[in-house]
Amino acid sequence: MLLANLCLLLCLVGEMRAKRVTKIPRCPTTCSCTKDSAFCVDTKAIPKTFPPGIISLTMVNAAFTTIPEGAFSHLHLLQFLFVENNDIHALSKHTFRGLKSLTHLSLSNNNLQLLPREIFKHLDTLTDLDLRGNSFRCDCKIKWLIDWMEQTNTSVPAIYCASPFEFQGRRIHDLTPRDFNCISADFAVYETFPFQSVSVESYEFNGDQFVAFAQPDSGFCTLYMWNHVEMVFRRYHNITSRSAVYCKPVVINNTLYMVVAQLFGGSHIYKWEEDPQRFVKIQDIDTTRVRKPNFVETFQLDDEWYFAVADSSKAGSTSIYRWNSNGFYSHQSLHPWHRDTHVEFLDVEGKQRLILSSASQPPMVYQWNRSLRQFAFYSQITETADVQMVKHFWIRKVLYLCLTRFIGDSKILRWEGQRYVEIQTLPSRGSMVVYPFTVGPRQYLLLGSDFSFSQVYLWDDLTHRFQPFQELNMRAPRAFSLVSVDNKDILLAASFKGNTLAYQHLIVDLSAR
Repeated sequence: MLLANLCLLLCLVGEMRAKRVTKIPRCPTTCSCTKDSAFCVDTKAIPKTFPPGIISLTMVNAAFTTIPEGAFSHLHLLQFLFVENNDIHALSKHTFRGLKSLTHLSLSNNNLQLLPREIFKHLDTLTDLDLRGNSFRCDCKIKWLIDWMEQTNTSVPAIYCASPFEFQGRRIHDLTPRDFNCISADFAVYETFPFQSVSVESYEFNGDQFVAFAQPDSGFCTLYMWNHVEMVFRRYHNITSRSAVYCKPVVINNTLYMVVAQLFGGSHIYKWEEDPQRFVKIQDIDTTRVRKPNFVETFQLDDEWYFAVADSSKAGSTSIYRWNSNGFYSHQSLHPWHRDTHVEFLDVEGKQRLILSSASQPPMVYQWNRSLRQFAFYSQITETADVQMVKHFWIRKVLYLCLTRFIGDSKILRWEGQRYVEIQTLPSRGSMVVYPFTVGPRQYLLLGSDFSFSQVYLWDDLTHRFQPFQELNMRAPRAFSLVSVDNKDILLAASFKGNTLAYQHLIVDLSAR
């Protein structure tokens, strides 16, 4: 009774006819005063409802930890709201929904570290906002508040960053959106193909986007075409191949050819015909030269088309074939007996080179001799053996190589004008494939693994090194290919022991969460 009378007295001291709520200092109750009554409310939790006609609400030193969502939604006449010196860590973006008349809001001296985006969106009449005395963490989640304070007419006294260390003690008003790098990315599974595969290649033909998968277990080289309506890949055509390890498309003079490398039964070249739509075998590849193909690389030299087949057999030889108007013909055999696993073509300062990866020796470089129209041995890259694949990429006109190994660390090398210099090692136990690629300004490197998650790395311009970015769960990946179509960036992953997968590269604004 005494407490209720004290509440009534406080109400009478204020505006007798105004509807308002006030707080008794150091008392675990809230006094609710209406036109003709006053009552006390336990303050362990903020009440979910208040009398609808109040214009001022004060909750100070009440040890509140939460504010129920919608607690104020019916207080359309409320003008002053003071929630101070409590223990509130988080608020919903709908906390102040319905406060159409609110002009003064104080959230000072709580334990707020962040505020949800759009929490003040509908407070059109707000003129004063007090956020002092909170422990704001100045990261991407507070970027929206910086933008809002720059644009609003609401008066906000100075507030400061409590963390992280680089912003500690700085006025939030002095920060700019450029102080935060809030745009990140994510690779999310977009489409699953119900088959195993060991190679994937993307290509464009007649204005459409295709991908080709080698499926040795299924006995096909399978083509999928992008459906611009459904926004997925749909099966388009099969080439029967009982042991395909690589299906390599090449478009020459608006005609599509497919080099199908097989472990058994020889390798073949097919030509696409429109009427009727089908692939027709036009050529066999000499089995005395190519015995156990592992990879196919296509390239142009002096406006002529070539392809090279890496042969991984002990008795075979990596061989180069040249196009001469009606077919590919044997042009040159490179070193035999070395069980080559991969061929990489690149142009270094106007000089065309092939890098051969091998199971029996370190990577070898061959350079094109224009007068002899042959590749000649040029150099050995490193002393490192067991290199399954070498891929090159460019960053700001600087050439880099990635050497992936099944046992031991993979390596990043930089071209220094006369030689390659090792700048980074990457843990890669069980890796048989590496794939450097770019999406917009981002340079990625995807390192496959047979024993654990495959690892996506992102290039850091400050350290000039790759940093771990994301792990992808795929079983025994053997090849990757990036397709950019209909404003989507799709990363395809051929899996030797599981479903073939397509991942979409998604841009994520961390400040919008």
